[in-house]
Amino acid sequence: MSSTTCTTPLSTALTRLAQAVAVACSLTLVGCQSTAQLPEEPAPTVPKLAKRAQPRPVFLDAKTEQPPHDVWDRMRQGFQLQEGVDVNPRVEQQRLWFVGNPSFLSTAADRGSLYMHYIVERLEERNMPLELALLPVIESAYNPMALSRAQAVGLWQFIPSTGRYYNLRQTNLYDGRRDVTASTTAALDYLSKLHDMFGGDWLLALAAYNAGEGTVGRAIERNQRLGLPTDYWNLSLPQETMDYVPKLLALSEVVSSPTAYGIDLEPIANQPYFQVVDVDQRLDLSRLAAMADIDEDELYQLNPAFKRRETLDRPQHLLVPTAKAQLVKANLADPRQLVALRPSSAVVERLASATPARTSTYKVKRGDNLGAIAKANRVSVGDLQRWNRLSGKHLKVGQVLVMNDKRATAAGSRKVAASKQRATQYKVRKGDSLYQVAKRFNVQTQHLKRWNPQAAKALKPGQMLTVYLDR
Repeated sequence: MSSTTCTTPLSTALTRLAQAVAVACSLTLVGCQSTAQLPEEPAPTVPKLAKRAQPRPVFLDAKTEQPPHDVWDRMRQGFQLQEGVDVNPRVEQQRLWFVGNPSFLSTAADRGSLYMHYIVERLEERNMPLELALLPVIESAYNPMALSRAQAVGLWQFIPSTGRYYNLRQTNLYDGRRDVTASTTAALDYLSKLHDMFGGDWLLALAAYNAGEGTVGRAIERNQRLGLPTDYWNLSLPQETMDYVPKLLALSEVVSSPTAYGIDLEPIANQPYFQVVDVDQRLDLSRLAAMADIDEDELYQLNPAFKRRETLDRPQHLLVPTAKAQLVKANLADPRQLVALRPSSAVVERLASATPARTSTYKVKRGDNLGAIAKANRVSVGDLQRWNRLSGKHLKVGQVLVMNDKRATAAGSRKVAASKQRATQYKVRKGDSLYQVAKRFNVQTQHLKRWNPQAAKALKPGQMLTVYLDR
């Protein structure tokens, strides 16, 4: 191909067009430069427009954020323990149990409807996870009269020694472990202490609430020696404790989305169910219930710490349904009504633990062991383990042990056995069994059957049972 360039009319026209474009661009640039040198004009007055465009103050948002009407919704808003918990077969196994046993949760929720609002408020005041309001479902099915084989009692299942350590007084007339407000304060104090003890880990704190801090501490030390992780999921603990935390997490998942699991949770009003009324007189709860038109069993469920249904050896208050609080206060302020509310028969006001069992503590020193401590304090190793929820014999330097005076406890038992009895009536509630009623009143099931031969088979809601209680 020849390298000579041929000039054609078309190429000439294109050349001229390119020259014209170049000239136009240069003129445009000159114009831009001259514009940049002109003095700036004052900015348009936009600030007022900008102010008008701003959103209105925050009242609008405040109006839309209404508090939940249901305690369940309020509880869900404060759940904190689900974060970081992935799909876990241990949690899944427990969740399947709850889904397969809806009546258990329904019964526990029915009982808990009296107490849940109070417990949720106390947890919120301390900024604690609201899943902990479900812990009494795991511990006692929200039955304040629940009694375990280890002699743990109440909504939060305190054993005698731990109860006394947290100022829950126990006599033959009053048991602070059953007291709704006192036991809740003690439980939250204990859980907060465990949370701090285990570096802010709620799962470890919950495990220690179930098994004792010594058991969890030793499991952590064992994993540290083996170079293994020391979080809850990797610890080797008693089987009950291995299931304990998964139960709470599974239950909170079900409560978070009940319809997804086919569970029907009855709404619980997000308002106080009861009020505290000051009492400085000895009163018969049955008479008070009749005077204020309160269901007698409901009043006792609010004040289960009074073993004889009388305000003997008492805290200076009663819990009464909110709707009846003003009526109760008015009657307690009337001297004539007070006379009518007092028990008719004379009762010997004898303290149970016969002067409640004297309690002392011992701080573990280097070189101590359970055997030596037990011998020095004239108690058995088994008692030391039971009073302090110790599953083994390992102790930590600085650990505080609780010890009871067994002689005082025995004297108290003899006095209780020598006391007389009186009859009271109990109305059977949905889900009750003879065993549960017997435990509620701290009597033997065989005695309950003997007192109520017609109730030897199944119980029916509304049925009346006779129970004989010690004076």
